[in-house]
Amino acid sequence: MPAFPTYGPEEIGALNKVAGAVLGVFDKRGYTRLEPAILQPAQIFVDRSGEEIRRRTFELTDPSGRELCLRPDLTIPTCKWQVESGGAYPARLCYHGLAFRHAPGAGEFYQAGAELLGLADRAAGDVEMMSLTAEALRAAGLTEFDMIVGDLGLFATLVDALDVPAQWRGRLKRNFWRSGYFEALLARMVAGGTNEAQRAVDALHGLKLMDLKPAIEALIDKEGDAPLGGRTREEIVERLTIQASDGAAPRLDADVAEMITAFLKVSGPGEAALEDIRTLTKPVAAKMVKPLAAMAERLRALKGLGIPPERIRFVAHFGRNLEYYTGFVFEFWARAGEVAGGGRYDTLLESLGAPRGTTAIGCAIRTERLVKARGL
Repeated sequence: MPAFPTYGPEEIGALNKVAGAVLGVFDKRGYTRLEPAILQPAQIFVDRSGEEIRRRTFELTDPSGRELCLRPDLTIPTCKWQVESGGAYPARLCYHGLAFRHAPGAGEFYQAGAELLGLADRAAGDVEMMSLTAEALRAAGLTEFDMIVGDLGLFATLVDALDVPAQWRGRLKRNFWRSGYFEALLARMVAGGTNEAQRAVDALHGLKLMDLKPAIEALIDKEGDAPLGGRTREEIVERLTIQASDGAAPRLDADVAEMITAFLKVSGPGEAALEDIRTLTKPVAAKMVKPLAAMAERLRALKGLGIPPERIRFVAHFGRNLEYYTGFVFEFWARAGEVAGGGRYDTLLESLGAPRGTTAIGCAIRTERLVKARGL
């Protein structure tokens, strides 16, 4: 069972000290504090965060039958509030409070964060969020840290530039950060079903929709009491229906798959890693110029923030395990592990009802890890 710790006076004092320093920076930089409700509609997290969060969310049903959850993060509730309040853009919002997730040895953690919503200049927003996070960590007493940076948009540009069948493009972009699953998906795109179950689903692709779903139901029944991985039977049927249509999709060229695999293996000091990508993607160099230049500009900005280049690592296969991220992503690491992270999630607000094209970038700081990193 997850542990829900009781914080004693000393621990609360240290947490308050760190949180006060972080929130002080947010306030100074013009971010308004919110306190999102702890109980939230479960579906907004399931639909927008992906299965990683779904498996780790504490869900419950109230007496009226509403499906609720303990907030697993504070970004989505903050964005939801901004949309529903009808506030002006750009908006700068921040928070500090508990989030709740199933995890080994833990079930809750303190999270401070800031969200910059609706700033049209994406490059300026990236720099503002990186500088805000670094300043907050330093104000809390953490003077040495390492960074990991990545860019989902860079990978998406590569996929669009390569000869990838249209049916596969969205799947590659959504799942590239899911280690293990992505590699299996890529192999399936090249060779078709790679095990008996996948081949059985592929074999159904010629059926009409009215015949396809009963055939998939029969496949599920054949498995008896096999676990559904936290999903409902209806969701399993829907997913397998999509997979059955994959059986009719054109196969992915093996050379294209090899370039994608090589791209995702790139990892190292920022500028050197970008040069590796330029070399690797020469066949589609013209398409890669803009996103590579944007990442190079971010690395130059980090130098200006006093973060040594040797402490910044670019990792191509890095996406922060949340499906709502769409572009630049980053994490700050110290001896206590990851202490902060964030990135760009430019489609989330639109999915919540904001005007089309409303931009968003944010950061989250794990205040209890920041306490440990400082030894407070």
